[in-house]
Amino acid sequence: MFRSPRRALTAAALALLATGAATSCTAAPAAQSASGPRAVTVTPARLGDILPADPVRMVLPATGAESRWTQGLDVFVRQVEQAAAASCARERGFTLPASAPAAFIRFSELPDLDFIARHGTSESATVPTLPASPAPARSGTAAGVRACLARGKTAAGTLRDRYADVQGQWFGTVTSLRRDPATVRALHTLPDCFARYGIEARDELDYFALADQLMQTADASELPVKEGELGRIYAACMRPVEAVREPARAKLRTRFLAAPEHADAVHALRTTLVPALRAAEKRYGVPLVFPEP
Repeated sequence: MFRSPRRALTAAALALLATGAATSCTAAPAAQSASGPRAVTVTPARLGDILPADPVRMVLPATGAESRWTQGLDVFVRQVEQAAAASCARERGFTLPASAPAAFIRFSELPDLDFIARHGTSESATVPTLPASPAPARSGTAAGVRACLARGKTAAGTLRDRYADVQGQWFGTVTSLRRDPATVRALHTLPDCFARYGIEARDELDYFALADQLMQTADASELPVKEGELGRIYAACMRPVEAVREPARAKLRTRFLAAPEHADAVHALRTTLVPALRAAEKRYGVPLVFPEP
């Protein structure tokens, strides 16, 4: 899944993608051979559990690869919330209503190009299912359900409050690059790159609208090939953009970390966050894991 707005695209672009595409941004549109277009499918994503040496990289990511840690942290806190609420309900002798499962959500401001090139524009790793404990069949009262959901929110808040404020400030800083002249120039190369694949897309938003429409209208048997093609084309065209933005984000983060107003929050991230996460792992039986290519 991907955090990005959407727009509609042309039917011509849909038809061209359906026939297959090249896998290099500098190449001409793929010519179909007698045997048809080369099948480029999506490979399964993995999970890892190795934390960064500096927790700052998990909370304040500057690259798409670092954002995998951020996605894992988001999922972990959400699952802690669910586990704490479920434990409360078991103690009180009832079962909570079903809730939406947690999912790894990528960030549009920090495109993980290696991951997208291997797994497509919309796929991500599968979040591990939490072990299910025997639960009573009866439903709880409205007051009981509210109380247990509140306990879950409190458990999640104990973790989230350690980083949410400074993380929000960091993402606000990252978005400032949208106005950076070098970034703007790099983004202006996208339409021509997409066009080399026969795709009419003015920008990333158009491209992901195309991906959405293809996934919704294609036959199920075609989805893996289309997903793979879309991911590789997007990653190829975005690499020149990220070659500009990643160094710029790294400089922004260096300044952000050095700012006196962030000193206390950064110190807390580096000294208390990981112990708190490990303690929550043990208490709630939730694994702290991250998507990997």
